[in-house]
Amino acid sequence: MNVHTKELIQDLLKTFYGIEKMQLEELEGYDSSNYKVSCTENVFILKEYEDKESTRTLLKGEDQILSILSKNSSSDFPTVIPSIEGDKIIIKDGKLYRLLTFIEGEFLGDVDHNTHLIYSLGHFLGNMDKVTVACYEPAIASKEIQWDLQHFKNNLAYLPYIKDPKERSLVDYFFLQYDELIYPVQHLLRKGIIHNDANDWNVLTKNGKVTGIIDFGDMCYTWIVNEIAVALTYVMMDKVNPLETATVLIKGYHEIFPLRQLELDILYYLIAARLCTSVCNSAYTKTQKPHSEYITISERPAWRLLRKMITINPIRAQDEFRRAAGFPPTKKIDTAGQLQRRNTLLSSALSLSYEEPIAMSRSAFQYMYDSQGNAILDAYNNIMLSGHCHPKVVRAGQKAMARLNTNTRYIYEEILAYSEKLLSKFPDSLNKVFYLNSGSAASDLAIRLAMNHTRKNKLMVLEHGYHGNTQLGISISAYKYNHNEGPGRQENVVQVPLPNAFDSNLKDDGRAGAYFADLSISEMDRNKNQIAAFIAEPIVGCGGQVPLAKGYLKKIYPKIREQGGVCISDEVQVGFGRLGDFFWGFEMHGVLPDIVILGKPMGNGHPIGAVVTTHEIAKSFENGPEFFSSFGGNPVSCAIGKAVLEVIEEENLQQHAKETGDYLINLLRMIQNDHFEIGDVRGSGLFLGVEFVNKEGEPNTGLASHIKNLLRKNNILTSTDGPYDNVLKIKPPLTFTKSDCDVLVETILTILTSS
Repeated sequence: MNVHTKELIQDLLKTFYGIEKMQLEELEGYDSSNYKVSCTENVFILKEYEDKESTRTLLKGEDQILSILSKNSSSDFPTVIPSIEGDKIIIKDGKLYRLLTFIEGEFLGDVDHNTHLIYSLGHFLGNMDKVTVACYEPAIASKEIQWDLQHFKNNLAYLPYIKDPKERSLVDYFFLQYDELIYPVQHLLRKGIIHNDANDWNVLTKNGKVTGIIDFGDMCYTWIVNEIAVALTYVMMDKVNPLETATVLIKGYHEIFPLRQLELDILYYLIAARLCTSVCNSAYTKTQKPHSEYITISERPAWRLLRKMITINPIRAQDEFRRAAGFPPTKKIDTAGQLQRRNTLLSSALSLSYEEPIAMSRSAFQYMYDSQGNAILDAYNNIMLSGHCHPKVVRAGQKAMARLNTNTRYIYEEILAYSEKLLSKFPDSLNKVFYLNSGSAASDLAIRLAMNHTRKNKLMVLEHGYHGNTQLGISISAYKYNHNEGPGRQENVVQVPLPNAFDSNLKDDGRAGAYFADLSISEMDRNKNQIAAFIAEPIVGCGGQVPLAKGYLKKIYPKIREQGGVCISDEVQVGFGRLGDFFWGFEMHGVLPDIVILGKPMGNGHPIGAVVTTHEIAKSFENGPEFFSSFGGNPVSCAIGKAVLEVIEEENLQQHAKETGDYLINLLRMIQNDHFEIGDVRGSGLFLGVEFVNKEGEPNTGLASHIKNLLRKNNILTSTDGPYDNVLKIKPPLTFTKSDCDVLVETILTILTSS
């Protein structure tokens, strides 16, 4: 406080309140300047506001509520001290001033949050709301502030001030969920006047009990349940088990002011909304008051709790909150009944994962939520590249669908903008794109392009490779045609060994690659000048997450081209930055393909596929029948695809995949040193394989299955693959964190140790 301000305050207190001897201490606040006034016998709070007619009206309404509370409650609430002339508000030099009693006690933020204290907070708020909800003040009723959760969407204006794009996406996710789950039921919620800001630094305690509350500046007429939602937000921060703490507060409140089931059911999302309101306002206010500790005092714990929220299944939160108030739990979906319906309606050719199939209900980033209340860490679903339900991707699809959905026979901006952005990720020679609805359809088209361009009919493929579920895709997928029930290899398909350095007993320093390349070239020589294309994944997924041996493609690609063929890179699983060091898998091998196949993560779950190729190959395809895909390249798909690319860039997901993947590989190799069962750890970025073997070094299919299913029982999703199904494949959404890696590896280690 500068000298001039101090003199002004002293003069005002002397003139209007007769206070001559005092000590002043400046306190911070959002909408007012606050001063602690210490006299010989009393302590007061002086609040200073900008002089506005609306503020005068609101302060009069607030004074009326405070007066009613003081008369009807034994708890401590601030009361207004009239001036010498009996005025409750002093107007001077464009400012409004109010003098309030100072409430003694320890702040909730300064004391231990034991069960008794949290329970008493519930009682306190319930008793306070019984009084205020029965009141009606027009000025309070018409008040609209961004801290009122019924006006939560007003905080969207502050979202851009959150600098970290990943944190911004997390907040936006809860804006999206609010639209989906709160707005549709808002008309069913009870309303009344509430304090609306029972945070750690407004609630006062004495002798382990809540005794008072200050700062009624956010008081408003809103959904009554918001009172407890706000309080829960702060008492849940930095708790080991936040739901357990929450149930204590709910029980205390409910005993005094009974809650309704619907109110309990939406509390999870209201708590998240309050957290988002807090971090949004902190982000904005830091631009106005960059050195304010008061403004950001709850920011770090708010972020921690917000991240914790997505690890909690909303169904579990609903059940805990209901239990605290004596309501029955949510009615669970009968998984066995659903399984029976599925078997009736769908073919058994559509397999289910795990010995105990999972019925899913919702998801968020790297978490999936089952219908029983479990939050499941997803280390497996590589299609959701930018994370489950990423808000930017979801909004892109919603907006596009509400505006236009048509096909490529018309001109529209979405396909042009997306194509420009997508092709900018490729070398200049790969400059034409065809859109489809899946990687399988893209594989099919890629083969057609190759055969049409070369006028040849043989196709060279890798052992254990997989390239789609179409008839043509299956015919070039050794993983499928060599299956016990598969159709077998067709005459025009040339199969060459999978260049797997681990199985070769050769070092992956170029020697393994040269060895396998020589084997493949020998096979090519037997089909000289007949091969239209060689197709391969840079890391063979179904073959067991096997990176092609170093130097292999560098020897094979020129040989294919020498005999008139083209080279196809299947990037359906590994593309779009998942490999960390490389955006596309072909880059890790230092080669340039003629055709690239895209799919899976391209639309983050929305069905998009594409073929990217050269001008020459595309031109040669223009002379035949028209190529047309009813839905390929539609505006909705293109808008979603473009949003995915933007998220990859904005959130730096490729670098995140590298750093997180390197961290995970190191963890896995550390436990490999002590466990012979881990024969190999391989891959790049967040596309990894862990091969399990027995003491003789042979494939250990049983152990891999055991680990996969025990991980599932521990609410972690992985899967197995490879010729012997002994490779644990890890390819999570790129929102997977180092902390998630710790959880995954610690659980694998526990299983190995106890097996």
